[in-house]
Amino acid sequence: MPIKGSRRARNRGFTLAEVLAALLFMAIIVPVAMHGVTVASRVGTLGQRKSSAMRIAERILEEQLVNGGAANGGASGTYVEGDVNYPWTMRLDPWIEDGSLSVMSVHVTFDLQGNTYEVVTNTLYDPNANTPPSTMTTTAVP
Repeated sequence: MPIKGSRRARNRGFTLAEVLAALLFMAIIVPVAMHGVTVASRVGTLGQRKSSAMRIAERILEEQLVNGGAANGGASGTYVEGDVNYPWTMRLDPWIEDGSLSVMSVHVTFDLQGNTYEVVTNTLYDPNANTPPSTMTTTAVP
């Protein structure tokens, strides 16, 4: 008659099939999880850069309005934040609805992993008015 304790001792470990199944499962899951982490990191970086670019565009637009740079009709430059360059251009185009107003647009671009992204902010500008406009619209362009 077999002793109960010795039988239980033989059933304690994993079988070879169970170990191989676990290794196969890990071989499939780990690369998928790492790819997910990489994609999430890229999206986070893109979001931060777009946010910075929009903040820069709004700041430049406000500075151009306050300092009277809008009268020039166009300007450009590069804003450096950390180790990232944000080239920007300002344009003044006539507004189709009313010939006396203009649309002032600031375009800010940045590169991320070989792709170029652009954000745009714009507002209506009256060259004959002494006060800057109070309404701004912003657009993010991928």
